[in-house]
Amino acid sequence: MPTSIFVNLPVKDLNRSVEFFTKLGYTFNPQFTDEKATCMIIEEPSIFVMLLTEPFFKSFMDEEICDTSKSIESIICLSAESREKVDEIVRKAKDAGAKVPGASQDYGFMYNHGFRDLDGHCWEFSYMDMSQFPQ
Repeated sequence: MPTSIFVNLPVKDLNRSVEFFTKLGYTFNPQFTDEKATCMIIEEPSIFVMLLTEPFFKSFMDEEICDTSKSIESIICLSAESREKVDEIVRKAKDAGAKVPGASQDYGFMYNHGFRDLDGHCWEFSYMDMSQFPQ
């Protein structure tokens, strides 16, 4: 069995988060969905994001949940198949209510852009053209 990754993120309103990520084109595994959590499928069979209500998330640890209005907890970076796909997902996220804190970054061989979702989690999408990679 290959290694899978499950990124766990606290959310204030699970239904609102599901609606947001659905607008970006993501789907959810109903087997791992209830009123406290859902499993967002990034890429089967190995990449998933668990969206957990804050009280449920808190039940797994003693520390406080990061206040994403004051601190960045992480940057979740996913690859995209083209520059256009990077721009498309950022546009969809902005239209769905995300904040886009900066402009895209073009390094020639690599193109990045990102957003902060409804709960302030940082998402970045990156396209790399290895034929343009500096030698």
